[in-house]
Amino acid sequence: MAGIDAELAARRRRIRLLKKLIIIVPLSTILILFILCIILGVRLYFVTKELRNLRTQIETTAVIEQTDPVEDTVESDSLQLYTTSEVDESERIVDAGLEETPEAEEGIRKVYLTFDDGPSSNTGRILDILAEYDVKATFFVVGKEEEEYQALYNRIVQEGHTLAMHSYSHKYNEIYQSIDSYAADLNKLQEFLYDTTGVWCRYCRFPGGSSNTVSSVDMHDLIAYLDEQDMTYFDWNISSGDAASAYISPEDIIKNCTGNIQDFDKAMILMHDASNKDSTVEALPALIETIQALEDTKIVPITDDTEPIHHISND
Repeated sequence: MAGIDAELAARRRRIRLLKKLIIIVPLSTILILFILCIILGVRLYFVTKELRNLRTQIETTAVIEQTDPVEDTVESDSLQLYTTSEVDESERIVDAGLEETPEAEEGIRKVYLTFDDGPSSNTGRILDILAEYDVKATFFVVGKEEEEYQALYNRIVQEGHTLAMHSYSHKYNEIYQSIDSYAADLNKLQEFLYDTTGVWCRYCRFPGGSSNTVSSVDMHDLIAYLDEQDMTYFDWNISSGDAASAYISPEDIIKNCTGNIQDFDKAMILMHDASNKDSTVEALPALIETIQALEDTKIVPITDDTEPIHHISND
């Protein structure tokens, strides 16, 4: 009997152990899976953040590598820092044609459609589409003295869009040689636009963005120069992808512009106004409609109240 009792006791202990294992093993598995999910979630967050940074760098590189047929008009004899010629303050139209934009509206996402490198043979088509949807945009233009472009500069202003500066020549190797060369180019554009439209522009965008890697000058020094001149520069946080020389479809442009737009309270979209950017023009109507369909979202031009998007710090 003693042997039987001992065997029964041992069996009970095994059963109790099995019951514990039945409970412990699944719980342990769930706990381990939960911890793994947290770890993977954290890693995914950082990988996504890194991908966004890489995407910005790639798009910046694409912008830098893009060729531009604009003539070389940088002053070769600019040995001293270029100073703006005297302009009668009473005659200046500073950023003319802009409507008051309620930037401080709570809970409203602001979307800025910005076009670099114009005017071009596509500018009129872009302006027609913007007028059709009653949308105002921002044009970071270059210097083109041909008569065919004069009306386009003025039309941008007259239709209430923001006229802003990109560069006069758009030649990176010359613009970024020194502070003097950058200043000469930018101020030449500023005076050219004033003579053409009567607008004294104060907003600009660095060719390739402030995060470009081709400048021979520390970009912080160029930013400091702009601050001294009371000019404001704007980068972007969303790229349409149309800077690449390879063909990109209108559908992909729309996807690039709207895929993560809801991650931003202020979405600054980079597009290009150039003769070879037909896809951008073709994408524009559907892009505007998609943005306008978003809840609590408005398309607005850059104004004095716009908080700039910067790729690098001003410090």
